Amino acid sequence: MRFSVWELLLILVIVLVLFGGTRLRNLGSDLGSAIRGFRDSMKDGAKSETTEENPKKIEQAATQGHDTGAAVSATPDPLSKDRNKVG
Repeated sequence: MRFSVWELLLILVIVLVLFGGTRLRNLGSDLGSAIRGFRDSMKDGAKSETTEENPKKIEQAATQGHDTGAAVSATPDPLSKDRNKVG
């Protein structure tokens, strides 16, 4: 369903009469600042995740690489019973 130019103008006039120009301007600026804040938080979240997570993952991999024999023997495998039944 397509709207013609005249129908869109009529809707715009009705919205302006109901809400007024200042209220629509405030609504538009509030919406714009909310979108801007969301984008900034997404960028900050991705940036902090890469700077904080990568060193932690590298350290964990390094410690697990050295302690793999001790870690495997110290913790029993909870799924070993199920694997024996299947295989």
